Amino acid sequence: MDNQENHNKRHSLLSVLNPFEVFRHHQTETPKKNHKSKFTTRRSIEALIFLACFLVFFGLLAYKMTLPHMLNTFMQTAYQLLMETVFYIMAICVLMGAISKLLTEFGVVRLMENILRPLMKPLYNLPGVAALGAVMTFLSDNPAIISLAKDNNFSRYFKKYQLVSLTNFGTAFGMGLVVIAFMTGKGYGGGALVGLFGAVVGSIISTRLMQRFTLKSFPEMDSPVTEDDGTEQNISFRSEGSIFQRFLNAMLDGGKSGVGIGIAIIPGVLCISTMVMMLTFGPSGEGGTYTGAAYEGVPVITWLADKINFVFYWLFGFESGQLVSFPITALGAVGAAIGLVPSFIDAGIINNNAIAVFTAMGMCWSGYLSTHTAMLDSLGYRKLIGKAIGAHTIGGLCAGIAAHWTWVLISLIF
Repeated sequence: MDNQENHNKRHSLLSVLNPFEVFRHHQTETPKKNHKSKFTTRRSIEALIFLACFLVFFGLLAYKMTLPHMLNTFMQTAYQLLMETVFYIMAICVLMGAISKLLTEFGVVRLMENILRPLMKPLYNLPGVAALGAVMTFLSDNPAIISLAKDNNFSRYFKKYQLVSLTNFGTAFGMGLVVIAFMTGKGYGGGALVGLFGAVVGSIISTRLMQRFTLKSFPEMDSPVTEDDGTEQNISFRSEGSIFQRFLNAMLDGGKSGVGIGIAIIPGVLCISTMVMMLTFGPSGEGGTYTGAAYEGVPVITWLADKINFVFYWLFGFESGQLVSFPITALGAVGAAIGLVPSFIDAGIINNNAIAVFTAMGMCWSGYLSTHTAMLDSLGYRKLIGKAIGAHTIGGLCAGIAAHWTWVLISLIF
């Protein structure tokens, strides 16, 4: 017995002192240190590259404008956008939010859905209930389609490839009511309505392309989302109470949601629009001098666009390279994009054709670069983000082209 215990102790001691065990232990620890070292190195390189780009960008602006004028223009532009544009857009969002909630509460949305339902299959290859998603996003914003898509009473009508294409379908109508109301309020209602038609064209192309791309890469997605039972009638937006109480609550709740949308667009308008404007407009002083006033800058975007403006003129009818700034900004946020319009009006470079193109591309894109990722991730289809972005890029360009040539045709007839 004692011999056996001594043997076990010697075996345990040898296993601890085994050089191969020590070597293997050292091997397993080294990669962790190397991995951490590589991660730190990559972050350091990334920081240096960002810092270099940051200094070069603002250094060139400061060199051209002088540092005091650049800083003053930066702050003055953001302030003017906040006071003159953001609050105006927020007021529209509050009013349109109240109206959209009233339309939803008293069944007008359901009526519009029934009218549009027969168009869904031939135009979009989607079940008729998808019309509800189009109306909801038009009255509010892109994320409205996701809350519907997660409802079993709604999603049970779709196949998997159709459900993911709702990301493109819904985004094409996001903030549509706000954009059209804004353009109409500036006196360009005709161009805004033509732009709505262009957005519909772009939505068809984007949705169809997304479905095609998805089925080509993942043919197994040509199957129902779920076999569970559900009924469309359970998708209800009606609240309880008397008609007057429902009217008052809907108006106030809708206005409150409009405030949320208005606040949400502030970072995009102040940050994105300010930078875009500083790369679009030039000096405002006599003799081309900088004064530090709002909306000054170094017109890099305008200079580049003017070099190939014949392309933008043929596709979109843009008579000035400055107008290219709108679709560029709409890639990130449509609220920031419409914040550029008052400056274009003041510069005298806007017309109904440009408004039609702006409305079409603004609605169709409506900041899809920043929303597609989150929307598809919430649906559980992150692998399709690249395809959705590619399809929607093409759809937005087609929306602008359709709006321009439709306006040209209307101008020839009337």
